[in-house]
Amino acid sequence: MVRTPLSPWERRRGELFGALLRRARGNRSMVEVAAAAGISAETLRKIETGRAPTPSFFTVAALATALGVSLDELSVACVPETASGAEDGVGERALSA
Repeated sequence: MVRTPLSPWERRRGELFGALLRRARGNRSMVEVAAAAGISAETLRKIETGRAPTPSFFTVAALATALGVSLDELSVACVPETASGAEDGVGERALSA
């Protein structure tokens, strides 16, 4: 199966999603969060660094559960803000605490 190359926006969204996960993880170790989500620490590392910018739904759901974050918060944080007037194109509204 041949994968279609990711667009610049998709790559950027993956980087932002990774940063969001790092913020949500806080002081918890990568190993601890990965174990709680049932994924490897290397998989979490790839997601957090943007090297795996399109994780599966089930991986995202497991991470959301392990981090105590709703899927709604994650989706809002990674949606383009162009509809709301922002020019950057990416939302960092969720988890801004």
